[in-house]
Amino acid sequence: MNRDTRIRTESVRTIGDIPRAEWNALAAGHPLLRHEFLHALEESGCVGGRSGWAPCHLAARRGELLVGVMPLYAKSHSYGEYVFDWAWAEAYARNGLEYYPKLLSAIPFSPVSAPKLLAPEATVRAALLDAALGAAREFSSLHILFPAEAERDLALARRLMSRTGVQFHWHNPGYASFEDFLGRFSHDKRKKVKQERRKVAEAGIRFRRKVGAEISEADWIFFNRCYRGTYRAHHSTPYLNLAFFQALGERLPEHVLMVIGERDGAPVAAALNLFDAGTLYGRYWGTTEFHSGLHFEACYYQAIEFCIERGIRVFEGGAQGEHKLARGFDPVATVSLHWLRHPQFADAIERFLAKEARGVDHYLDELREHQAYKSGTVPPESEAGAPQAVPPA
Repeated sequence: MNRDTRIRTESVRTIGDIPRAEWNALAAGHPLLRHEFLHALEESGCVGGRSGWAPCHLAARRGELLVGVMPLYAKSHSYGEYVFDWAWAEAYARNGLEYYPKLLSAIPFSPVSAPKLLAPEATVRAALLDAALGAAREFSSLHILFPAEAERDLALARRLMSRTGVQFHWHNPGYASFEDFLGRFSHDKRKKVKQERRKVAEAGIRFRRKVGAEISEADWIFFNRCYRGTYRAHHSTPYLNLAFFQALGERLPEHVLMVIGERDGAPVAAALNLFDAGTLYGRYWGTTEFHSGLHFEACYYQAIEFCIERGIRVFEGGAQGEHKLARGFDPVATVSLHWLRHPQFADAIERFLAKEARGVDHYLDELREHQAYKSGTVPPESEAGAPQAVPPA
């Protein structure tokens, strides 16, 4: 009997249609790509329904064997992406064209660089990308946010456009302690960090770092209150809800770190992070009280101490935030990939992206001149075991 070696792709409307073990076998252990994380988003209603994120994941099979998957969503807006294309949508509207719905491959609400074509075989990754491009012809465009570098090369060969952005990551070449880390700072920057930490301690705030099952139901309820308060303070609508956070704690406990700040025995601040053996991903935080330096302590310094204790090599601090530079983070180039069905708009945006990339390259050079470290002590990314920054297109 001849075995069917052809690769066929299909779209599924919920990740629940793919067995968890089969999806996770392709996710390379990345906590935000795991079935549990993405399914929790769908089950809690943060994705799907009226959220503007309609799942249409791609599955690739050889016979009955699942050999590749691609997280994919039909989007009716551009919220929760961290790669901003509002101006593109406005340009479409001015010309009487519809930009939405568009097709998007990303980890929802997470500006995290990670593979999106989840398959060990290059031929399967190519088949998934070709299927996504074929599906995109029913939309205005296809966007792949924060892909792996190998995926960038595959996409450029198919004439997707590359866009460069900037994030701030902390790298750990093997620090023995937080003091060892500060020892590489210039005098002024080191003094500033110590002052920030001292102010928080003098306010009577003490911190506990909880992992997995250590996080109680009361902790999740308090964190959700803080998270929603942060969005409310910025006059925004939160993307996530308590049901999602609770599911995260139940299904991925080994990947969840919660930092809780307490004053007089009562919680006043909380920060949520996800992590694996090599990387910590800073996600959300909030507080019920204002204290100078509290944000930096809860979100950065506590997480850095956790990374040093566990030997975690990279701390991705999330999108934006030049203030991270003075606190030991390094500027890193990120990439997104874009295909637009309308040829004239594609040409115009390609010219814009080339100009934007030159500006981002210059911006990165300027940022590197203002890092916190003493001359000659900046921990190189290769030493820290971090992935190299992707060069501008």
